[in-house]
Amino acid sequence: MICMFNEKINVVMKNRNELKTQPVLDLDHNMLLKSVLEVSNITQTVLRYCEALHARWNLQEIRAIFLRRYLLQNTALELFLASRTAIMFAFDSEDTVKKVVYQLPRVGVGVKYGLPQSRKTSLMTPRQLFKHSDMCVKWQKREISNFDYLMFLNTVAGRTFNDLSQYPVFPWILTNYTSETLDLSVASNFRDLSKPIGALSEARRKFFNDRYTSWDDDQVPAFHYGTHYSTPAFTLNWLLRLEPFASMFINLHDGKFDHPDRITHSIKDSWDRCQRDSHDVKELIPELFYLPEMFRNSSEFNLGRRADGTPVDDIILPPWAESPEHFVLMHRQALESDLVSCQLNQWIDLIFGYKQRGAEAVRATNVFYHLTYEGTVTPKMAETPGQVAAIEQQILSFGQTPSQLLAEAHPPRHSIMKLGFSLNKWDNSYSYGASQRSALSMDPSNSEGQVALPLTADPQLATAAPTTPVTRRHLGDAFDQRLTVQCSNFVTTTDSKYIFACGYPDYSFRIVDTDTGRVRQAVYGHGDVVTCIARSETSLFSDCYVVTGSMDCTVVLWHWNGTTGFIAGEYNQPGEVPSPRSILTGHEASISALCVSAEHGLVVSGCEDGVILIHTTSSDLLRRIKGQGEVTQLSMSRECVLLALFDSKRMITYSSTARLLNDVMVDEKIECVTVTRDGEFAVTGAVNGRITIWRMFPLTKLYTYQPLNSAVRSVAVVASHRFILGGLDSGAIVVFNADFNRWHYEYKHRYIQNNATAKPVQSSPSPQK
Repeated sequence: MICMFNEKINVVMKNRNELKTQPVLDLDHNMLLKSVLEVSNITQTVLRYCEALHARWNLQEIRAIFLRRYLLQNTALELFLASRTAIMFAFDSEDTVKKVVYQLPRVGVGVKYGLPQSRKTSLMTPRQLFKHSDMCVKWQKREISNFDYLMFLNTVAGRTFNDLSQYPVFPWILTNYTSETLDLSVASNFRDLSKPIGALSEARRKFFNDRYTSWDDDQVPAFHYGTHYSTPAFTLNWLLRLEPFASMFINLHDGKFDHPDRITHSIKDSWDRCQRDSHDVKELIPELFYLPEMFRNSSEFNLGRRADGTPVDDIILPPWAESPEHFVLMHRQALESDLVSCQLNQWIDLIFGYKQRGAEAVRATNVFYHLTYEGTVTPKMAETPGQVAAIEQQILSFGQTPSQLLAEAHPPRHSIMKLGFSLNKWDNSYSYGASQRSALSMDPSNSEGQVALPLTADPQLATAAPTTPVTRRHLGDAFDQRLTVQCSNFVTTTDSKYIFACGYPDYSFRIVDTDTGRVRQAVYGHGDVVTCIARSETSLFSDCYVVTGSMDCTVVLWHWNGTTGFIAGEYNQPGEVPSPRSILTGHEASISALCVSAEHGLVVSGCEDGVILIHTTSSDLLRRIKGQGEVTQLSMSRECVLLALFDSKRMITYSSTARLLNDVMVDEKIECVTVTRDGEFAVTGAVNGRITIWRMFPLTKLYTYQPLNSAVRSVAVVASHRFILGGLDSGAIVVFNADFNRWHYEYKHRYIQNNATAKPVQSSPSPQK
C-alpha cells in the first residue's frame, strides 16, 4: 500500500516534549484515505484489507529506511517497522524525500546487509547499496540461500510488496510440469537461466529479434517485448485466491473477476503460455516458493468455467506434487539446487545486471518498452495533462524494470566441490570426508582429534575444593504445589545470563541471574499461577518477545530488553514498571504450551482442553484449532509449520492457516521438543531415554539415538547444529554428535549407508540452581 502525499496532506514530526512519550510520525487518517482514493482510484473495499492506515507510527519502531521509486522517479520512501509492517510514502520531489529522511532515526537500511546505520545509507542509490553490501560475497560462499539472495537483490533494486507495479520478481526454475516424479538431479528438468523467458526457444527468439530489427518509429525506440515480465495484472493473477489481492483483482476488472480462460488455472498451462504467447513473458513471484495457500481457493470464489467447461477453482499442480505444500517444498528445493546455483548469476545479469539495457540487452534479446526503464521519463515528455495521465498509466499498469545494480557480469556462486563439500550451512568450519571425531572435551585447549563440548563448567564447580561443599543456588521460592514442573517452566536468554522461571504461587514469573542465583525481576500480569513460558528469536540487540500462559486461561506478551536485562515497560525506558505488549484471550482452560515468533509476528498457545489459538503479536486472533487431548508441546518452524504434541504421544503438524499436514502416533511418551534454526528438523526427548530426529515436513522419523538410562526432560540443538544436548531426569547432561546434512535432499547421497552418527558422552550432574 502506498501513501501518496501532496499539498492536501502534511506529515507531522512531533517531538517528545509535545507528546510526553516517544517521538512519532503522525498524519491525518481521514485526509490520508481521501488522498489515496483520489490519486489511485482504489475502492474502500480494497482499503479494508490494507494495514498501517492508523496514521501514527512510533519512530523508535523504525528498523530500516529505503529510498524508493514512484512513477520511475526517486520520490518515495519505504519504512520497515519492528511490528513487521512496511509503509511506503510517495512525495512530490526528491528534496522532500531528503528532508523527511533527516527527520527520521539513523537506522540506514537495517543491519542485515553489512551497511552502516546512517541517513546517508538510506539515501544511497540501489547500485551503491549493492556495491557496499556484503551479501554478494555471502551468496558466493553459500552462506545464504538463493531465495534470500534474490530477496536482497529485489529489495535493494527497489522492488517492494507495497507496489504491485514493482513487485519482487523471481525466475521460472523448472520446465517439467507433466511427469509423475521430479528428479532434481536431471538437468533437462530445469530452465536455461542464461536466456530471458521470451527467448527460451529458437522460434520465439527469432520472432522477437525480427520485431526489434524491423521496428521503424521515430518516437518510440525499438524493443523486443511490448509487455513485461512483472506487471500488476500478472501478480494479481497469481494471488487472486487470497485477500486483499482478490478485491484488487476485481477492482482491476471493473467489479468482476476476469474471463475464466485468462485466470491462472494450472502451473503447466501458465508455463506453456509463456512459451507460445507473444504477449506473455512473465516471470514468477516469491510466493510460489513459500506460500501454499495461494494455490487453494479457500474462500470458494466463483471463478467461472473455461471454454471447455472446466470449472476454475484451485490451481492445478503438476503430477509430481502431492499437495500445495509438497509443491512449495519441491519448488524451493529446485531453487536451492546446485543446477540452479551454478547459473543463477546469468539470470541476475538479465534482470538486475549488465544485460538489462544497452547493447548487451539487444544481444541477449532482452529489450523492453522504453517507458519501463528508469531515467526515460522526464517532465518534457508530456505537454498536456492527458499525455501526463497516459504516461503514468503506462508506468503503473505495464511494468517497471528494476534499477540496474551492476554494469559488469555478476560473479558466479562457488562450486560445492570447490568448497570441499558436504557443507554444513550452520558451521562453516565443517568439511565433508573428515574422520568422525567422537572424543568430546570441555577443555577449549583440547588436543588434536577432540571436539570441544558446547558447554562450559560452572565457575563455582571449577574453583571449588573437594573438601568445600558447593553453595547451591535456587530459583527463588518453591513452585506452586498444583504444578508439575517441566521444561516449559523455564527459558534462558541467548547468552545464558538469565533464566526466566514461572510457576510461583504469587502468580509471578521471575528473571534469575545464572551467576548469582539472585532474582533480578519479578513480573506480575496474571490472575493465577503462570504455567508455561517461552521466548522468540532475538534481534541484533538481544531484544525478544517473552510470552507467558497461566491457569487463568490468558496469554500475555512481554518485551525483553536485552540491553538493560529487564522486562520492558510501556515506553521501553529504564526504571519503568513492566507492561504487557498484548493480553491474548480465547482459551477456556489452563494454558499448557506456548511458542512465539517475532519474525512472523505470531503467538501460538495451547491449553489442557486441546484448543490451539494463533494470535498476532498485536493481539488479533487468526485461527482456532481443536485437537484431541491436552496440548503438551508447541513449536513452529521458520516456514510457519506448526508442530503440536497432544497428550505427549500424538504429533500433528499444521500450516499457518490451521490446515492439518501430518498426524503421527508415537509409541513413547515425549517430554520435550525443539526445532532446528532452519526449521527443517525437530528433535524430541522421551521418558524412555530416547532422543529422536524428525523431518518437519512431511513429518517423518529420521533417526533415534541409543537409549539413555534416564528420562529426557529437555533437548536443545547448538547454533552450529553439530551437537544435540539432552537434559536428563538424573540431573546429567548428555551430548550427541549430529550431522543434519545426511538428511538433506541434495547431499544425503554422499553419505555411506548405516554410517555411525553419534556417540553420547555424559557429563557430571549439574548443580541445583
